[in-house]
Amino acid sequence: MSVTTTCVKRAFKYRFFPTDAQAAELSRTFGCVRKVYNLALAARTEAWARQERVNYNATSAMLTAWKKTGELAYLAEVSSVPLQQALRHLQAAFTGFFGKRAKYPRFKSRKRSRKSAEYTTSGFRFRDGELTLAKMSEPLDIVWSRPLPAGAQPSTVTVSQDSAGRWFVSMLCDDPTVNPFPVTDTAVGIDVGLDHLLTLSTGEKIANPRHERRDRARLAKAQRTLARKAKGDGANRAKARRKVARIHARIADRRRDGLHKLTTRLVRENQTLVIEDLTVRNMVRNRRLARAISDAAWAEFRSLLEYKAGWYGREVIAVDRFFPSSKLCSHCGTLAMKMPLNVRTWTCESCGTAHDRDVNAARNLLAAGLAVTVCGAGVRPQRSTPGGQSAAKQKVPRREP
Repeated sequence: MSVTTTCVKRAFKYRFFPTDAQAAELSRTFGCVRKVYNLALAARTEAWARQERVNYNATSAMLTAWKKTGELAYLAEVSSVPLQQALRHLQAAFTGFFGKRAKYPRFKSRKRSRKSAEYTTSGFRFRDGELTLAKMSEPLDIVWSRPLPAGAQPSTVTVSQDSAGRWFVSMLCDDPTVNPFPVTDTAVGIDVGLDHLLTLSTGEKIANPRHERRDRARLAKAQRTLARKAKGDGANRAKARRKVARIHARIADRRRDGLHKLTTRLVRENQTLVIEDLTVRNMVRNRRLARAISDAAWAEFRSLLEYKAGWYGREVIAVDRFFPSSKLCSHCGTLAMKMPLNVRTWTCESCGTAHDRDVNAARNLLAAGLAVTVCGAGVRPQRSTPGGQSAAKQKVPRREP
């Protein structure tokens, strides 16, 4: 298989510590970005009610007019680049809506929405390893936790502040160091779970670190403290809210770090990776398992796995979620009548093979995924199992009386 080498656009995210003046300027910018986005969304919504179409150029002209009014004159005090980018983001949101790929855009909230501002090349200066944003006289104090690629020049810079009060800058660069890995003939089936985060078709089981459970007591205490504070914009409530946010941030950081290491290892070792096409959004509606499923971060695992596979010339195959991977004997293809979740090991009635539930599921996923690559079959239905039944949807055979 030949792999086409392309230059990868990669975002490098760093933490930085702004001065008081920089923090004030960025906070004003965040507020102006949110205001412009909401004004443009309101204008386009009103035009939509009148059956008129308003595009990016029209909202850009509106922005110029807003700056000249006395009520919105403060919009001219911040850099115009993030404001224009907010209008472009709104245009992209409407494009997704008209293409039936997303819901209708929603207004940004001062308390709940992400605080961020995006700068293009005209809105920042990057020289000698120092980044200076428009309207600022000093470069940002960035903690360079890893170097940028040699000779890299950022095309866009995104500054953000999370709910824990931490400041981050993300620089989008061309990364020539990302090259496809050597082609191998290894393939692996991956079954996700809660007792074990991953079970591979090789028989290896990767433990579920349960990051949220480790800090659950500390998080519960901080949340009780927050609940006792009077609602409003008081300083004590804000301090308690930031403490809860810091605990959540620590949990998310550990989870993301572990998933990055795990997905990089799987992509490096295997040419083909077969996973199950789970609808995590529907699964978390189960109130008994929602917390555990969210902590396992199956959706984030798949997202990381897919984009890294694209970078390094690997292939990820998603098998239909209705494929009975747990109930199907990977040795003879017999489909079991029932397989409750509490059954972790079972023996096939036809061939007598003893199965570990998760390992058996991973092996069946691998077989179904390889059929896709060899036969060119679709995900639903995919192929015939050793027993001659469809790989996607199989009916339990009726027993003779």
